[in-house]
Amino acid sequence: MLEDNPTITQKQPNTDTNKRIDKLGTEKIGKLLLAYSAPAIVASIATALYNIIDRIFIGNGVGPMAISGLALTFPIINLATAFGTLVGVGAATMIPIKLGEKDPKTASRILGNALMLNLLIGIVFSTLGLIFIDSILYAFGATKNTLPYARDFMQIILIGNIITHNYFGMNSIVRVSGYPTKAMITTLITVVCNCIFAPICIFVLDWGIRGAAIATVFSQLIGVVIIFSHLLNKNSVVHFEKKNFVLHLNIIKYIVSIGMAPFLLNICASVIAMFMNKGLLKYGEDLGDLQVGAYGIIISIANLFVLFILGITQGMQPIAGYNYGAKKLNRVWAVYYKATLFGVGASTLGFLTTMIFPRQLAAAFTSDSQLIEIAARGMRYIFIMFPIVGFQIVTGNFFQSIGKATIAVFLSLSRQLIFLIPILLILPHFIGLKGVWLATPIADFIASLISFFVLLWQRKKIIKEFNLYSINK
Repeated sequence: MLEDNPTITQKQPNTDTNKRIDKLGTEKIGKLLLAYSAPAIVASIATALYNIIDRIFIGNGVGPMAISGLALTFPIINLATAFGTLVGVGAATMIPIKLGEKDPKTASRILGNALMLNLLIGIVFSTLGLIFIDSILYAFGATKNTLPYARDFMQIILIGNIITHNYFGMNSIVRVSGYPTKAMITTLITVVCNCIFAPICIFVLDWGIRGAAIATVFSQLIGVVIIFSHLLNKNSVVHFEKKNFVLHLNIIKYIVSIGMAPFLLNICASVIAMFMNKGLLKYGEDLGDLQVGAYGIIISIANLFVLFILGITQGMQPIAGYNYGAKKLNRVWAVYYKATLFGVGASTLGFLTTMIFPRQLAAAFTSDSQLIEIAARGMRYIFIMFPIVGFQIVTGNFFQSIGKATIAVFLSLSRQLIFLIPILLILPHFIGLKGVWLATPIADFIASLISFFVLLWQRKKIIKEFNLYSINK
């Protein structure tokens, strides 16, 4: 059932369960950012590590072509993630803003709508993905050598897609509604389960690359059970209520408008992966499949640092959103500046690590000497501009956190769609394979520069808006 005119601004008196969320407007910013970011960072790193561990098990237990086949699944996984974040991030951004406005009733209504949307989108995506799996994989660069591995992995992942959507989306809501530690513990439990199940499924049961997928989905199912037990508890700040399992058009618009930035970011990531795979296959010639595998290794390592930065932005998100809703501008900017400092520090660490130890990092995934050399060389290209990536990621997520969807979408698209794809199409024609690898750092530099100027422009605009609000009040 779909309702198109719910009351979404009705204010409710504060309750005892909201006392923990009210701290977002009173505690010291540094203390809050640490409290909210630390669990998110631990959870993000844990998630990145279990993806890396999966790839290490697959690379060493199945072979280098399995690594290449797995790399081909990134675009499809990013597509699935895109729809998951469209709902999950949109809801997780709106909920703390509504709590900051002392409107927990609408916050719970957003939760119910997020669940219904996740179920509907998950079913449709899984069905279409399973029907057209081979055609999709060929479109993303599969060859006769890599298709069987990619297909075996993705069939299981698509079957469990609804579980994945709700695991990531609902856990984000648990985190931003005042329970960051519980969200972290849930993720850690999921990661530990995956690290236990993956080697059993791959090596002991001899299920190969399918075993890795089965371990991932089953581990996330355990996480979903924990998350739902929390959201079914009426004492939680936001929780499931039967009356909220009705889709409201206005709430869907809110969720989609805010979630559009990460949605488009993941869509672009899929397109980028497709262009990268095609370019590496074309210009890599006889070693094309290994070039694709090397890219998969590099992306796994890059995600470790990117997810660390996203953990910081996840900690920033409820603080910035709550204080923006409560009209406390100084606190909004304070949390942004601190988050940016930590984000740049993390991306700089990623740069130094990959410049100094590229071969050692690649060797963890495979014993194939050719694949190691290709990955080490590509790593140094991809990470050249990585120190400034932290600033770009934090800035884009900051605008998302305060509900400025259009700005967030633009900054999300600027790096990948506006710059990276054209560079990938043009540069390799002049310098060949090196042009495929260098496209990423060039796009990183241009996008970060634009983010800086957009930040200056929006800062003046936001200050003016808040001054007008103070005068009118």
